Amino acid sequence: MSSIDEAKRVFDIEAAAVTGLKAKLSGSFDRAVDAIMACRGRVVVIGMGKSGLIGRKIAATLASIGTPAIFVHPAEGGHGDIGMIARGDCSIAISRSGETSELLAILPALKRIGVTLISLTGCANSTLARESDMVLDVSVEEEACDMDLVPTASTTAALAMGDALAVAALKRRGLKPEDYAKFHPAGSLGKRLLLRVGDIMRRGDEVARVTRDSPLKDAIIEMSSKKMGATCVVDAAGRLEGIVTDHDLRRALTREGCDISKATAGQVMTVKPLAVGPDMLVAEAIRLTEERRVSVLPVTEPDHTLAGIVHLHDLLRSGAA
Repeated sequence: MSSIDEAKRVFDIEAAAVTGLKAKLSGSFDRAVDAIMACRGRVVVIGMGKSGLIGRKIAATLASIGTPAIFVHPAEGGHGDIGMIARGDCSIAISRSGETSELLAILPALKRIGVTLISLTGCANSTLARESDMVLDVSVEEEACDMDLVPTASTTAALAMGDALAVAALKRRGLKPEDYAKFHPAGSLGKRLLLRVGDIMRRGDEVARVTRDSPLKDAIIEMSSKKMGATCVVDAAGRLEGIVTDHDLRRALTREGCDISKATAGQVMTVKPLAVGPDMLVAEAIRLTEERRVSVLPVTEPDHTLAGIVHLHDLLRSGAA
């Protein structure tokens, strides 16, 4: 058998293991979701070996949807880490055999603490299953390895069941994309849904600005020194009146009767330029620059006072695109 054929065989076995979980679902799954939703503490996921690695991922997935969750190694739990578990917590224990000695060793302590115990096991008659409040059957017909020894299909099934619990809890919670983004502020989703223009705009002395009566040469110097390719034109109260861009300068140079050496910023500026508020999402500002084909956006307060300026490069560097 070729390596590709072997891979296909593995995929078939693991796909069958996951698909087979549907027939094993029972009222225990609903009660397990109820327990997770009712948990006033943390969901503590416990597992040994490969089951422990799956448990870490399940805990991370639950945390990512706003369900406080941690992973506790059962061997370490017996040597002090059980102190991380408190009354009001809910525990998910993972063991294919349901007889993992390190896990069984801490069950009495979990019982004394009073946590709700959900088990993911492949043996409904195991010690773990008998001691659990809810049992989720993750048994598989066979592992993907020829020796039927290496945890493969069984760990895939446990992972899928954990994902099902997390997604069911997510649905119950009514989580929206904006809520999910709050738990992922550093990721692209978080930046698209949370990062605002005011968070990245240039402000204060970084903003190129002149008045309507400023000589055009002063506007050019301001544009060059601030390296924005544009300067805002403001009135005495700091309210935005217009903007002078490279395009405005080129247009003035080709305008008949325009003496650049005597022109003022007000004579060549674009009046009422496109401006955005500091609360606008960066992702929306990027869309505006693309639609309107501009590279610089003045940022103004509701009373049109100039608050800052943002360049397309600033928007793209933010990672919100």
